[in-house]
Amino acid sequence: MASISRSKKTKRPASYIAVRVKISTFAPVINQDKDTGSTLYVSDMDGTLLGTDSQLSARTVATLNHIIDDLGGLFTVATARTPATVVPLMQDVRATLPFIVIGGSAMWNPVTGAYEHTRGIDDATVGAVADVFDRHQAHPFIYRRHGKDMLHTHHYGPLSPQEERFVAERRHLPLKRFFLDDSQYRHSTDEALLIFSMNKFAVLEAIAADLRSSVTTCQVMVYHDIFDPTEGYLEIFTAGTSKARAIGQLARQVGAERVVVFGDNRNDIAMMQAADYSVAVDNAFPEVKAAASEVIGPNSADSVARWIQKELGCKKN
Repeated sequence: MASISRSKKTKRPASYIAVRVKISTFAPVINQDKDTGSTLYVSDMDGTLLGTDSQLSARTVATLNHIIDDLGGLFTVATARTPATVVPLMQDVRATLPFIVIGGSAMWNPVTGAYEHTRGIDDATVGAVADVFDRHQAHPFIYRRHGKDMLHTHHYGPLSPQEERFVAERRHLPLKRFFLDDSQYRHSTDEALLIFSMNKFAVLEAIAADLRSSVTTCQVMVYHDIFDPTEGYLEIFTAGTSKARAIGQLARQVGAERVVVFGDNRNDIAMMQAADYSVAVDNAFPEVKAAASEVIGPNSADSVARWIQKELGCKKN
């Protein structure tokens, strides 16, 4: 990352200096007696670490566990997803580092099962953003942290067919609860972490442009669906929030001197530009490949896990 970079956008160093990992509340079970090394590996999930079925393959799980347990690798994920879906997807991975979730507005501690280092959206910003959506006759989801491990998701008004499917796929998850047709969705004592909308990409682009010109206290991210480019997603955070920022914070936390990131979508470009080395999977958007230091195989071939295993295996020898 920018604050710890040693050789930005360079090829892998010929020499390798190992450092001991600092003990933290995030990773109490890391074995400091191992020659763990100073590289932090961070992967996006959808379209990158996950396969075409949006799941972790058995091979990727086994390889990641080998990387963490046997090779002493520092690995985590950075995703727009919430813990409600990240935790079940990662349940077979013996992770000790926090997951960067909700686009960098929070970290999730897999050891304690709780949120860490959240970045909330203030009430005035929530109201201003909701006003913009009203102008466009749209209603977003507002994600709020409730207690140490729950996420309450509020929405007002009718749901589109796309939103109905989204809710149906997630309403059974233990770490998330939906409050639908909630006329008071703007107001809560719980901390707002994300304002989220899904729609046609052109509609979301117009809302994003309005937000950028009228609400200066928020961070706006709009991007295409990886399966249907005519559809899109709009994410709004408190100003300054990003996966890149959270990765930098985590790198300092664990004492990493080098950061390698993996991605496929346009919302991964910022973290690629901030990393010391960036890797795009072959199914990535063209501009993501152009931003990367290297392009590897597709997400359908366990490419991320295999790449990390190969690099760490070379360092061990």
